Amino acid sequence: MLSTNKLAVLAFATVVAFQAPAYADDAVIAKVGNLEIHQSELDLAVANLDPQLAQLPDDQKKVAALSAAIDVKLLAADAAAEKLDQTDEFKKRMQYLTDRELHNAYFKKHVVDIVTPEEVKARYDKEVAALPKQEEVHARHILVKTEDEAKDIIKQLDAGKDFAELAKEKSTDPNKSEGGDLGYFSRGRMVKEFEDAAFALEKGTYSKTPVKTDFGYHVIKVEDKRDAPPPPFEQVQDQVRQLVMRDKYLELLNKAKASAKIEISDETLRKGYDQANKQPEPGSEPVAPAPKQ
Repeated sequence: MLSTNKLAVLAFATVVAFQAPAYADDAVIAKVGNLEIHQSELDLAVANLDPQLAQLPDDQKKVAALSAAIDVKLLAADAAAEKLDQTDEFKKRMQYLTDRELHNAYFKKHVVDIVTPEEVKARYDKEVAALPKQEEVHARHILVKTEDEAKDIIKQLDAGKDFAELAKEKSTDPNKSEGGDLGYFSRGRMVKEFEDAAFALEKGTYSKTPVKTDFGYHVIKVEDKRDAPPPPFEQVQDQVRQLVMRDKYLELLNKAKASAKIEISDETLRKGYDQANKQPEPGSEPVAPAPKQ
């Protein structure tokens, strides 16, 4: 659902990943000599834990983050004493980090904070309306080993026997206890011979000749046909919100690029940049179809 060109994915993922946690209380929670560690620093340390440590329970995460924050304070003080913060390399890195955090703050203000539930729902409705129709059938089947067994079952059905009861009695499929019920499925879910036969039947009818597959011989009944329903809004609203945010982000980037001249001296890099920045049209990626039932 969220597939787009690699550069847009990476840029957008970086923006989301570097959102700082919100906090109301910035109390001092520890001291390292004369240096203080505030709640805000602990929150940032928790948010930036190694992925393995991030899986720990909350209390253990806080201990791991506090330990890391104390280690940082100790060695940062020693680094400052050696004037490592005055080197050109350090200053360049700090400029990059400052730019990145300003980028993220701008993104939060002009994208994250302004997306409304109404926008997300409207985008969902638009995507659902654009989904191609996909037929589904609700079928039952009775699976047996031989063609003669299948033919005998068809005779019993012709005589008025109940399909579900015959499935419970005769079928070798594990779902026999459910009366052979396969639920709804779309094309591509079943083996071809079974699928072709099922989709060719009318609602309420069963196959008049056995359907052979590698599993054996089937007698199929179609209970219902319908267009596949879209995924419920509640199920995909987070994904849709990401799409809305991505489009707003691309709009910000396009506006900024339109007012700035970008020059790349290396020809290979320039071509790669131009190719990577071929943006999809906003709203060009539809909501995923509903999961198979």
